[in-house]
Amino acid sequence: MNPTTDPPAPAAPLPPAGEATPRCGLIAIVGKPNVGKSTLLNALVGQKISITSRKAQTTRHRITGVRTEGAAQYVFVDTPGFQTRHGTALNRALNKTVTGAVGDVDLVLFVVEAGRFTLEDAKVLTLLKPGIPAILVANKLDQVHRRGELAPWLRDMQQRHDFAELVPLSAKAPKDIERLLAICAGYLPEQPWWYGADELTDRSERFMAGEMIREKLFRLTGDELPYTSTVVVEKFEEEPSPKHKRMVRIAATIVVERDGHKAMVIGEGGERLKRIGTEARTELEKLFDAKVFLQLWVKVRAGWADDEARVRSFGYE
Repeated sequence: MNPTTDPPAPAAPLPPAGEATPRCGLIAIVGKPNVGKSTLLNALVGQKISITSRKAQTTRHRITGVRTEGAAQYVFVDTPGFQTRHGTALNRALNKTVTGAVGDVDLVLFVVEAGRFTLEDAKVLTLLKPGIPAILVANKLDQVHRRGELAPWLRDMQQRHDFAELVPLSAKAPKDIERLLAICAGYLPEQPWWYGADELTDRSERFMAGEMIREKLFRLTGDELPYTSTVVVEKFEEEPSPKHKRMVRIAATIVVERDGHKAMVIGEGGERLKRIGTEARTELEKLFDAKVFLQLWVKVRAGWADDEARVRSFGYE
């Protein structure tokens, strides 16, 4: 992993001499909550950079993932699921991220569950801008038992919007991902790459640490914990070590809205918080290729998700 927090340079390295003209473009991944956008992004990039869980609104930020193959550089943007059920300051910030992402890209991947189209999907569809090509990605194809019913559903989807392509797939199937990449390549403008060939994301390691902790928090609390819980990284420091080629010390706070939620996160005898920390540390060590020391605290901040100033202070624009 080679993250950077700086904006892409206007003239990143070009493909080796003799190869095709470089192509580079911005591709937004949009859809309602829980249709598999983050799983799709991770598969397209080839490494986990966006967290996943069954809980809606797991993704809360605009996550950029980069894949470079041959002369083509794909710059994918994973967005939060567009939320229509709640009107908190947090959700307004998340929806603003989605609407901002779809207006300034070369291509949109509109992700739905294959064979299904709900009112929530329809509301996301209205965000697509005229003049920007959109591909319908019918995800979770592996869960469709009657494939014969998919053809009329695809015809109906084409009537709902003038999609440039219709691509049924499973984000978990490597062949399907390669097919989607090949389709996307045709929509990349001819221009220099924005990132180096080995870069996978524009997000910092500090940001990724907070995301991985939040993923373990959601996965290990299931539906018990409200989605408004968040993680704030207080300290991220690299230290010299005689035993390890790289050592990182991280301190983070899990923020919840009620005392009952705090007890839920900590668990009996502190066991759940300990497990959250252990699983997050193990994954971060693989991601950073480093020895990681992780300290976690839990604090109550009542009503933070509906406090615009606090939402911004926690990193949500």
